[in-house]
Amino acid sequence: MRTIWKWRYFYLLLTPTLLYFILFSYVPFYGVVIAFKNFQPFLGIGDSPWVGWKNFETMFSSVKFPELIRNTVLISTYRIIFGFPVPILFALLLNEVRVMWFKRSIQTIAYFPHFLSWVIFGGIIYNVVGPSGIINLLLDKVGIEAINLSANPDLFRPLVVVTGILKEFGWAAIIYLAALTGIDPHLYEAAKIDGASKLRQIWHITLTGIRPMIAMLLILQLGSILDAGFEQILILSNPVVYGVGDIIDTYVYRVGLLEANYGLATAVGLFKGVIAAILIVSANQIIRRTGEKSLW
Repeated sequence: MRTIWKWRYFYLLLTPTLLYFILFSYVPFYGVVIAFKNFQPFLGIGDSPWVGWKNFETMFSSVKFPELIRNTVLISTYRIIFGFPVPILFALLLNEVRVMWFKRSIQTIAYFPHFLSWVIFGGIIYNVVGPSGIINLLLDKVGIEAINLSANPDLFRPLVVVTGILKEFGWAAIIYLAALTGIDPHLYEAAKIDGASKLRQIWHITLTGIRPMIAMLLILQLGSILDAGFEQILILSNPVVYGVGDIIDTYVYRVGLLEANYGLATAVGLFKGVIAAILIVSANQIIRRTGEKSLW
C-alpha cells in the first residue's frame, strides 16, 4: 500500500486507460456465450435458449467455411510476405536522406493515406481501377480493351495486397524510424574507419539494431493472420469476387448483422480469436528460442 500511495499520481493517470480496456475489451467477453445459444434479441443473452455446440457444428459443416479459411489465410500471408518488408525498406531509405525538407515532405505524403478511411481510400482506388477509372481511360486511348480490376477474381487478391501496402506502409515505418534513432552513431563511425561500405553498415548495424523491433512486430502480424482487413475487403469486394475475396470477417458481418444469425456469427468470431491466440503464443515461443526479444 505504501508503494501504491507513493506512485498514486501515476496510477491516477493510468486509470482512464485501464477503464477503457476493461469496458471495451473485457466486459464484452460476456457476449461470447452467444456462440452457445440461439440468441433472441428480445429475450436477451441470459434468457435465450442454450444450443450447446450446434453453432460450431454448423460452422464446420458449412461448404463455405473451408473457402473462408483459405481466402483469409492466403490474403494475410500475401500481406506478410509482400507487405511486411516494405515499411522496413522505406524506413531504411528515409533514414539515409539528409535533406530535411525533402525527407519531411516524403514522410507527410507516405503517412497521409493512413488517416483516410477505407470508404474514402476505396473510392479513390475505384476511380483508378474501376470500369471507368483512370487506367481504363488510358487503355482506351491506346486501343487496348478495358480491364475491370475490381471485378476480376484473378486480380482481386493482388489488388487488396497492393492497396493495403500503399495505405499503411508510411505509418508502419514510424516505429522503425523511432527504433533507428536509438542506434549509437559511433558504431557507424567505427564501421567507416574499418572500411565498411554503406550496404555493410546497413546490414550489420542498422538492421541488427532494429532486429528486436522487427521480431516483435512479426509476432503481432502472425497473431493477426486471420484478420485480412475487414473494412478494405468490404469496400473493395463484390459478389463476383466472393470466391477469392470473401474472408471470415465479411462472412460474420453478413451472417450476424444482415441475416441476424448472431449465434453462428459469434461462433465463427470465437473460433478466429482462439486461433489468433494460439498463433501469438506459438510465434512468441519461436522468437524467444531464436534469442530475440519476445512479448513476454
